[in-house]
Amino acid sequence: MFDGLYRWAMRLAQHRHALPWLGAISFAESSFFPIPPDVVLAPMVLARRDQAFLIATICTVTSVAGGVFGWAIGYFLYDTLGVWLIELYGLEGGASAYQTWYAEWGAMLILVKGLTPIPFKLVTIASGLAKFDLATFVATALITRGMRFFLIAGLLWKFGPPIQAFIERRLTLVGWLFLAGLVGGFALLKWL
Repeated sequence: MFDGLYRWAMRLAQHRHALPWLGAISFAESSFFPIPPDVVLAPMVLARRDQAFLIATICTVTSVAGGVFGWAIGYFLYDTLGVWLIELYGLEGGASAYQTWYAEWGAMLILVKGLTPIPFKLVTIASGLAKFDLATFVATALITRGMRFFLIAGLLWKFGPPIQAFIERRLTLVGWLFLAGLVGGFALLKWL
């Protein structure tokens, strides 16, 4: 099951348009797309270890740009597009909780949630909905998304071949763990 997806991601990582694809996926994930950019980031760094930090930079910048779009959805379009996206992912309770948390925690909430498997789109939309200061949002999003993507890129740059060998030997296990993390992130939001 995961073998075909892994081979597709590795082919995409070596494609001449891989960086624009990564940027598009990273942008979309921060505002409306369900799949995190790590799915493309990791194979790209494994395929192009010499460009690991360029790849992390593109992923970070486009994720924050997508986050600004998500913030705008929450700020300007919550009653239409925002509600639809939140309901699509079943995160109604999460959005309400985030509004309450912003009053007390603000920037710390963005910093912590941006590192976790909790969907970043909820953080971005809720930030706009809570009328969180855009400049502070951008600064904290740059920090948290940069930490996440540069950590992944750095580890894969430094330890790429052994990690790739492990992934390829244990592809089913890695795939199920990734899927569990993704579903767990959405489930955690429902629980909060």
